[in-house]
Amino acid sequence: MVALSSRHLTPLALHLSLPSRLFLGSSHSLPRRKIRSSPSIMASAAKKVLVPVANGTEPLEATVTIDLLRRAGADVTVASVEKQLRVDAAHGIKILADSLISDCERSDFDLISLPGGMPGSTTLRDCKTLESIVRKQAAEGRPYAAICAAPAVALGSWGLLKGLKATCYPSFMEQLSSTASAVESRVQKDGKVVTSRGPGTTMEYAVSLIEILYGKERTDEVSGPLVLRSNYGDVHTFAELNPIQWTCGDIPKILVPIANGSEEMEAVIIIDVLRRAKAEVVVASVGEKLEIEASRNVKLVADVLLDDVINNSFDLIVLPGGLGGAQAFTESEKLVNLLKKQRESNKLYGAICASPALVLEPHGLLKGKKATAFPALCNKLSDPSEVENRVVVDGNLVTSRGPGTTMEFALVIVEKFFGREKALELGKGMIFVH
Repeated sequence: MVALSSRHLTPLALHLSLPSRLFLGSSHSLPRRKIRSSPSIMASAAKKVLVPVANGTEPLEATVTIDLLRRAGADVTVASVEKQLRVDAAHGIKILADSLISDCERSDFDLISLPGGMPGSTTLRDCKTLESIVRKQAAEGRPYAAICAAPAVALGSWGLLKGLKATCYPSFMEQLSSTASAVESRVQKDGKVVTSRGPGTTMEYAVSLIEILYGKERTDEVSGPLVLRSNYGDVHTFAELNPIQWTCGDIPKILVPIANGSEEMEAVIIIDVLRRAKAEVVVASVGEKLEIEASRNVKLVADVLLDDVINNSFDLIVLPGGLGGAQAFTESEKLVNLLKKQRESNKLYGAICASPALVLEPHGLLKGKKATAFPALCNKLSDPSEVENRVVVDGNLVTSRGPGTTMEFALVIVEKFFGREKALELGKGMIFVH
């Protein structure tokens, strides 16, 4: 199948020095940041956004929203509604919040966005401090939003969707209909309230939030380099050359390296989707510490150091992008050698965004292969003939373009291992496809 072409897009700077503390598999704790309220927010100041998280929060919905809003320049506070900063999100992902929700009681926010997930949404609903903050937000006419289960479970239960059109995850639509005018839109705006359906609509949801905060011009500046889909909800497609059967044991064992500067949104989506498919995903830091600081200063903690698994066998090695991360990958002799052995053994490997051009190409790992990469870096590929495809599979190699193609990239990997029916089932379950 041939993928839909995407336009060559002009990139924004890929690195924004903005505060965050988001962890995968971390038990570390950091001093919590006190949030001071301000009587007014100057027009020139960054927009202040609150993203509450809880045990069972959907990490993809939280991470993508945080990532995109920080790209737009927002000051995002991630607040735990638990008794501690660390929350155990879904799919084995641990989030270390910036603060406890109690630290935010006297603050004013330009936007509050509730991620979904269960039982995370229920815990958000039951948090009286959060309820008070969101009620104040609504009473003062400032924007608030929720996705997946959270519109029905939290906002609806608080009576904050009364008389409004809203949407949510399909299995919660009946509950939503008792508290709002329930519609099946992927993203629904009604006045200053935004709701959305699930993990697969998070990118659209986050872009809508940027537009509410900053307007269309800034939204276009931020969304352009993401290589977003023009056909939200359509079934994923990809270009495949020299097709082979991807094989593995009972469960695919997949290595996802991460490094300082890795693109956190790409890493989290890949890990999230592949773990949903029941693949065994090992997240390995190529540095000397498990903790890495990603491209938006989101901190991720790997499962292991690369050194710990250097002699292990993997069915697939897949690299997220991000300029800093790709640079760290290409400078890691151990990772490059592991990739070369993977190729020489005719095993599977892949990369997205900056990594095909900055890691695979300079080390000869694209020799005789067709690939794609982040649009601004495609001129570094020796064979650019397939670069307009959003995902390219060439035998044992899979590559993709950027943040906006990551879900497709992950679903193509699921399809190659488990079959198209499984990939479509997963895509539909995540509300990525109709």
